Amino acid sequence: MDISGLISALIVGVIIGALGRLVLPGRQRVGLVWTVVVGIIAALVGTGIAGAVGVADTRGFDWIELIIQVALAAVGVAALEGARAGGRVHR
Repeated sequence: MDISGLISALIVGVIIGALGRLVLPGRQRVGLVWTVVVGIIAALVGTGIAGAVGVADTRGFDWIELIIQVALAAVGVAALEGARAGGRVHR
């Protein structure tokens, strides 16, 4: 992967991760780095899923692929939040 691919992955990760956090209700205590990591993973896995079901290459903007990616990012952020909250004592 060259530098432009790395920069694009980071930008896509930030956008997909942020959109994933936006669709979740309430506040998430997941940092920016984890949001980007979840966003990058969600973008890659979402692209794979979209390709597998035949909706990755459509004319115009790939809305279905984006929805899959954002949904995966939301699940990832929620899972991280749940894992972090699982070790805390709530009073």
